[in-house]
Amino acid sequence: MKLRFVAALCGASILFAFTSIANAETGIASIYAYKGERTANGERASPTGFTAAHKTLPFGTRVRVINKKNGRSVIVRINDRGPFVRGRIIDLTPAGARALGFSGITSVVVERVSG
Repeated sequence: MKLRFVAALCGASILFAFTSIANAETGIASIYAYKGERTANGERASPTGFTAAHKTLPFGTRVRVINKKNGRSVIVRINDRGPFVRGRIIDLTPAGARALGFSGITSVVVERVSG
């Protein structure tokens, strides 16, 4: 009986680990957004906003972006499509990049928070 319980707990832990991994992406983040341009969802881009572009996540989805080099993180809202450069997984506004402590590009983990 105890063995079944332990096996069930181990199975649940493994399932939880796979679920967490499935909700995260690892790759390169870059900076974009020029003041006043329209985003894919029709909003005006704001370099001071905490928004981002992602290729597939629905508009309004909130994601946590973690800079793998320094551990800093920020939560941003998806309101645009992109990036359109091979190997990149998310484009952040200058405010988002500043919060993560990078300029140019950096290696990140993107985790879905809501949406």
